[in-house]
Amino acid sequence: MIDSKESYKQYLEQDRLALNRQADRRPRFFGDEIWKFERLLRKVEYDLNCRKGFSGLVIGKFHKARFHRLSVKLGFTIPPNVFREGLAIPHYGTIVVHGGARIGRNCRLQEGVTIGATGGSHKAAVIGDNCYLGSGAKVIGEVSIADNVAVGAGAVVTKDITEPGTTWAGVPARKISDRDSRSNLCKSLF
Repeated sequence: MIDSKESYKQYLEQDRLALNRQADRRPRFFGDEIWKFERLLRKVEYDLNCRKGFSGLVIGKFHKARFHRLSVKLGFTIPPNVFREGLAIPHYGTIVVHGGARIGRNCRLQEGVTIGATGGSHKAAVIGDNCYLGSGAKVIGEVSIADNVAVGAGAVVTKDITEPGTTWAGVPARKISDRDSRSNLCKSLF
């Protein structure tokens, strides 16, 4: 969780690496919407967790409004303080994440991913570090996913995945190999 200016900068740097962006460039005016989205997500988190007083409230409202507008444009429903540093979203498309989910470092989400609760519960998934969720993957309910796990395209995870460094696919998701997720993540993160 972002709790200081230093951690805010660290999150931005890890997100930049995860998206494979150049160090000396800011997002372009046209294009780079996903990078703009991730930067705004981190600004909103910083505002919520660190800014105090009237000026913090005004700045926070401004960032939230921009964040909401860009979220709607891109089709993302991603609440603040869910993802650790290193978030990578390579494509536009509907992504829905429950506010109760907790996701570790270096997570890569393809389009169509849903991480949600079920049965009226407010508890959602806890996903470890270095995880990859393929196109259309669904993680439903209060499940736990270990570190270095890859969830294939269209897979539906409804039970805990406790074995780290594995690949899962199918409906319901089943283990299909002992390959970890690192081949699906940006190499500069490791």
